[in-house]
Amino acid sequence: QVQLVESGGGLVQAGGSLRLSCAASGRTFSSLGMGWFRQAPGKEREIVAGISGIVGGTFYADSVKGRFTISRDNAKNTVYLQMINLEPGDTTVYYCAAARTAAVYRSPNEYNYWGQGTQVTVSS
Repeated sequence: QVQLVESGGGLVQAGGSLRLSCAASGRTFSSLGMGWFRQAPGKEREIVAGISGIVGGTFYADSVKGRFTISRDNAKNTVYLQMINLEPGDTTVYYCAAARTAAVYRSPNEYNYWGQGTQVTVSS
């Protein structure tokens, strides 16, 4: 079993920045593929970014390319999502997810463990 705890959400003005963190426990962190998702009310959960285990290959949704950066520190069992130039459309709950294998995954169905979510609100 893997436990995921997100932090770093909050309220920011448009154009501002936030860094989300997700601390993992319960399994060798480098063996996990990690991802960040977001889900607005009434909408499906969508991938924001994913990162593989050791090599650190990444994937980004088109809507966040050039603004968001996913990274991981395997020594600290933590994955990050650095967000810059935030837009009101980025407002929603962000979820950290872990997959049992270390590849980059895009579908929420490929992830096995989820955090509780952290709210990001961008004011105009």
